[in-house]
Amino acid sequence: MGVDVMRPAYNFEPQYRVTLLTKEDWTKATGAPPAVKVLVWFTDGSRMKGGTGAGVDGQLVGQRLRFSLGRYTTVFQVEVYAVLSCVYEIQSQNRPEKYASICFDSLPALKAIRAVRTTSPLVHQCQRALNGISIQHAVGLFWVPGHAGIWGNEIADGLARGSSALKFFGPEPALGVSR
Repeated sequence: MGVDVMRPAYNFEPQYRVTLLTKEDWTKATGAPPAVKVLVWFTDGSRMKGGTGAGVDGQLVGQRLRFSLGRYTTVFQVEVYAVLSCVYEIQSQNRPEKYASICFDSLPALKAIRAVRTTSPLVHQCQRALNGISIQHAVGLFWVPGHAGIWGNEIADGLARGSSALKFFGPEPALGVSR
């Protein structure tokens, strides 16, 4: 059982941008705000009585993913893992679009991914993966208000909640033990 802590790692020049949109930005117009472009993805994480899960909804490509992550994963870890899974999915599809937007409702995860210094292997892996896909796409991370009726976020939330009820197969903890 590993602890989810490492020596500090640094991300001095992220190749992706982080934008904290307001609830009004999301609700004042039909569809996503203008800053959210082309390949639009929504991610979410969930913790229920039986376990944790992550959900990913790819709007343009019609791709929906869900992952059960066991009983010991924290909500923070699940939220970051959902973003990481989304990044890997974008990478595997090798699409030609210039812009990729990843939208999620976890401010702690967004702030951790935006941070220059991290001691979380999972956050560092996510930062590295985001920098990697930023070679092909202009990647934007966007905060979206949770449970505000925003379609893609509601889908990702449903996927995450549903996957948290699934049985996890594999050794636990799935993502290391948080401090």
